[in-house]
Amino acid sequence: MTIPKDTLLSLYRTMVRIRRCEEQLARSYAAGTITGACHTYVGEEAVATGVCAHLRDDDAVFSTHRGHGHALAKGVPPGALVAELFGRATGCSGGRGGSMHLFSPEVGMMGTSGIVGPCILQATGAGYSFQLKETDQVGVAFFGDGAVNNGAFHEGLNMATIWDLPVLFVCENNMYATEIAFKDSARNTDVAGRAAGYGLHAEAVDGNDVLAVYEAAGAAVARARQGGGPSLIECRTYRTRPHAEGMRDGGYRSQEEIDSWKARDPISAFAQSLLDDGAVTAADLQTIDAAIVAEIQEAVVFATDSPWPDATTVADHIYAGTV
Repeated sequence: MTIPKDTLLSLYRTMVRIRRCEEQLARSYAAGTITGACHTYVGEEAVATGVCAHLRDDDAVFSTHRGHGHALAKGVPPGALVAELFGRATGCSGGRGGSMHLFSPEVGMMGTSGIVGPCILQATGAGYSFQLKETDQVGVAFFGDGAVNNGAFHEGLNMATIWDLPVLFVCENNMYATEIAFKDSARNTDVAGRAAGYGLHAEAVDGNDVLAVYEAAGAAVARARQGGGPSLIECRTYRTRPHAEGMRDGGYRSQEEIDSWKARDPISAFAQSLLDDGAVTAADLQTIDAAIVAEIQEAVVFATDSPWPDATTVADHIYAGTV
């Protein structure tokens, strides 16, 4: 697959933006600036990047508690994300949602949730809506390996398949649901194999290879837009930080395992492959790196200087208005 240089640099830029933002959020959590939960996406950047590169603002993405990367890849500005975790009024959810409840409908980020599995049903519902409206929009669900033992997985895939809905299911199989190994909670850990049993197109890819994800997602999104029905991509990847900031990093997994996955860092691997192929220059990547560092610094200043939500708005978005 021949990919233009501009696209390659865009993929690299998105991955670096996610990584630098997540590293900053981890520092902010340690400093006490973030008082709620903070689930980082470090190590999994290639998945959100490769999938969202094919999506438009009017495509609907539904995500999980680990949704920062999806939000950034879908187009949520870093400032709006950081401000949300800081609890400020300028956050993408008005400072009301925090790390696990990111909402930005203007770019098609239709919500993240700390509940396991609902994104599968929500994306299926979006696909049904698009089919009824006869548009070429696509619904996308990002979920982890822990969600595939949930009834929502069966219901969503079954419904999407029998009605040929334009939905892309993306399983980010990072081998652990919180601190429980996938192999200890399921006899069959082949998620793509499970999905094939429902009769939809399914495949497993290296979730640390952004081009592998990009290629598989491109075909799946095109299939959905053209009326070819749903697809599932199992992206086998790994989070190299704790389940959530403040939790232990090891004990349930070995340091050797963590180190082996850090050695397969998706950003470093992609950068090296681009340089080896002569697709870009070191100066190209350095320019992006410097710009992203400045962008994240500006995001922190923006969030820090933003006001807290006005106490008089505490009941906003809770009660329906009368007609």
